[in-house]
Amino acid sequence: MERETMCIQAGYEPKNGESRMIPIIQSTTFKYDTSEDMGKLFDLEASGYFYTRLQNPTNDYVAAKICALEGGSAAMLTSSGQAASFYSVFNICSAGDHVVSSSTIYGGTYNLFAVTMKRMGIEFTFVDPECSDEELEAAFRPNTKAVFGETIANPALIVFDIERFAKAAHAHGVPLIVDNTFATPINCRPIEWGADIVTHSTTKYMDGHDATVGGCIVDAGKFDWFKYADKFPGLTTPDESYHGIVYAKKFGLEGAFITKATSQLMRDLGSIQSPMNAYMLNLGLESLHVRVPRHCENALKVAEFLEKHDKIAWVNYPGLESSKYYDRAKKYMPDGTCGVVSFGVKGGRSAAEKFMSKLKVAMIATHVADAHTCVLHPASATHRQMNDEELMAAGVGPDLVRLSVGIENIKDIITDLEQALAVC
Repeated sequence: MERETMCIQAGYEPKNGESRMIPIIQSTTFKYDTSEDMGKLFDLEASGYFYTRLQNPTNDYVAAKICALEGGSAAMLTSSGQAASFYSVFNICSAGDHVVSSSTIYGGTYNLFAVTMKRMGIEFTFVDPECSDEELEAAFRPNTKAVFGETIANPALIVFDIERFAKAAHAHGVPLIVDNTFATPINCRPIEWGADIVTHSTTKYMDGHDATVGGCIVDAGKFDWFKYADKFPGLTTPDESYHGIVYAKKFGLEGAFITKATSQLMRDLGSIQSPMNAYMLNLGLESLHVRVPRHCENALKVAEFLEKHDKIAWVNYPGLESSKYYDRAKKYMPDGTCGVVSFGVKGGRSAAEKFMSKLKVAMIATHVADAHTCVLHPASATHRQMNDEELMAAGVGPDLVRLSVGIENIKDIITDLEQALAVC
């Protein structure tokens, strides 16, 4: 099926007389006829459900749809995009391990990696995504277990060179993890360019309506864990908490990563997405292929308007021909990038704050990538924990304004920008 059809039909196939829509299985537990039946589930000898903290049928239907959209082999939903980022790394890393990450990632993810996971004994080296081959090579260590990046950086809008980083990761025997939240599988499928694991904050375009928080992890099912068995003992040696199961052996390349993340991390940490949220996420997914092109169309018109305005210092949007990332964007995302535009108002931070206060259609909100046009000053909000040096490394200057262009009528959006800029 094409991606437009997958948005509607993938993941769930009702049988004769069954619900046409994905059912909401709003239950914590599931009944079995015998203890032996349930025991097989606990031993991972049979598939099924016994407690929603680990798995739920509604969630799995929706995860299967996202998996199909990304071209993966297995997927799981999480309670948030932050949980997805954490699980994707922690599933293969432990204390004493190391990860190479792009420096231009979402501020919350940066804080998760640089602060919280550092306290857990996992160290991250942050590299400029435009670094030289020598600098990238120097970032790897013998204990490196993964490489992490974002398809389109939030909010710097730097287009990640997926093929380049995949090649570097694979040369060192580690997987490439790519956060594909901004591009969505409608515009980019990182697995086709060499990514091994794809994550999403489904809170953004996938839901698209400010309604549900959630995340997703998709495994490409292609990384050979046994080839680098010493690096990934959690997948290639017996798990005594499940009677000595070796995940990569029992579930193969296609199922090992997600099964381990579910049976270990979700079991112990419980960052499950609620079935109701999963149901609402599916409603958003059904229109994803319609909404994303509109977001991109509107954002390009906004970027072109801002680029010509005399009160705008600079504009960054990878869909602009003037963008340094235009050619790379056309390679990875020929049909469009995203609906987010970053720019600076002449006069710096104070002018930016005054401009934002005068907007009427665009609302000041932490959120991004949904139907409403939203605006944010990241240095004061999502990246507030960073110092000036870290902000610059992340591509977030003090004057940067992040405008998430919605799907309202473009005339109203531009008129709103015009009147706000007029008083700056």
